[in-house]
Parts: sequence; C-alpha cells; structure tokens
Amino acid sequence: MSVLAADITAGLPSDTGFNVPIAQIPALLLPALGDTLIMVGIVMTIVVLVGVPLGSLIHNLAPGGLFENRAAHSVLSWVISIGRSLPFLILMAAIVPFTRFITGTNIGIPAAVVPMSIAGIAFFTRIVENSLRSVPIALTRVARSSGASSLQIIRTAQLSEAVPSIIGGLTINTIAMIEYSAIAGTIGAGGIGYVAVTYGYDRFDNGVMLATIVVLVALVATVQLVGDRLVRATTAHAAASVRRRPRGPSTPLTRRPSTATEPTTRSATS
Repeated sequence: MSVLAADITAGLPSDTGFNVPIAQIPALLLPALGDTLIMVGIVMTIVVLVGVPLGSLIHNLAPGGLFENRAAHSVLSWVISIGRSLPFLILMAAIVPFTRFITGTNIGIPAAVVPMSIAGIAFFTRIVENSLRSVPIALTRVARSSGASSLQIIRTAQLSEAVPSIIGGLTINTIAMIEYSAIAGTIGAGGIGYVAVTYGYDRFDNGVMLATIVVLVALVATVQLVGDRLVRATTAHAAASVRRRPRGPSTPLTRRPSTATEPTTRSATS
C-alpha cells in the first residue's frame, strides 16, 4: 500500500460499513495507479529483455531453424508450456519460497514482480516464437546465402520482419500484466488491485470499487490504443521497406542492339 494512501486512511474506522468520501477517492487511487504502473513497467522490461532472446532461441532450435536441436527445443518448450499452464494465483502461491529467497520478502511490489515476470516471460516467449514463424523462410535462406551470421539473420531477417506482430503480442501481454497486478494486490503488493480488494470488496464500498473499475478500463484502453497505433506504424514501415528492397538482377528493358548478321538476314529475305 502506498504511503499517501496510508496517510489518507490513517485513523479512519475499519468496520465494513465505512465508505471513503468521494472527494478522497482520487487521492486514494492516484498513488495506487502509480504503484500499478511501476509494477507493470518493471515486469514488462524484464519480459522483453528475456522473452525476445528466448523466443528467438526456441524458434531457431526447432526443425529447420538456424541451429536445429530437437532435444533442446523439446526441453525449453516444455518449460515454457509449464509456465503458461499454471493460473497466476496458483503460480504466485507456489513460488513464495523462491520469491522470498530472491527479494527477501513475500509482500509488496518486489514480491509481486517475481511471479509476474515468470508468467509474463512464458507468455511473451510463445508470442515471439509464433511471430517468427510467420516470417517467410525465404528471407532466412537469402540472408544465410549472403554470408550473414546467425545473430545478423535473427536481428535483420527475422525480428525486423516480425516487429508488427511482436508489438501486437506485447500489447496483449502488457494488458495481461495489468490484470496480474490486480491479483497481486491480494498479497499486499499495492496498486489498484489492493485498493479494490481492501476498500471496495472488504468494506463493501461500491464507490471505490466503481472507481477502480473505471481506472482499470481506462488504463487498458490506453495501452490497447497505443499498441494498435504502433502496429499500424510499423506495418506501414515494413511494407515500404519491402517495396524499396532490391529484387535482384533482371533483364533490362532497353532495346537489344542488333547483331552483324541481322541486317544480312533481313536483306536476304526481302
């Protein structure tokens, strides 16, 4: 719970019949919104830094990849699948000892970042892998035949072509992390979820509950709007780069010069 929210509610009755005055709801929600943005921002930074390389690795370990290895691909795919299959609330409770070992606590924003990062990395890794599958294999073959290294192929021929799809998946993942941050409020992580549970649900304060819903809907809509615009912008850029890309040698459209035998042939037939 944020310090400002604690100051606002300090000394107020704790019975379930008490409702926060409407005038004080913004002062209660704004610090909680800040906590949510901090949680989601930290988590998404970790998710991108780990998920993009891991998704690229799994894609290229698959049959037909740059460094095909069926055993390693199967192991990593199973690990990612396990991370995706666990509901977030169960995952959060199951790794409490690991979270305490990493952060030294099992409450607050640091404790929420660990399970949110694990869940987000598993989800985003699959998004990156599926986005790379949509890239035409011919681009990888052309880059390989031109002598590019594996890292160059991944960066310029695979990831650069999959940017719009990856951004679309990143938007979905960010919205999912906003939802997870609300669930993390149940362990005292702060944020909008903490306010909704502690004041809206436990105290039956419909005003606070409605306000948290409005804030969450507005936040998700904003993220979706920004993500859609970025996808459109990168799609247009990718299409323009394809049009500018050289298509290889072709027969010139200029008229072929006549040979020495052509006039003789024409004169013989005339």
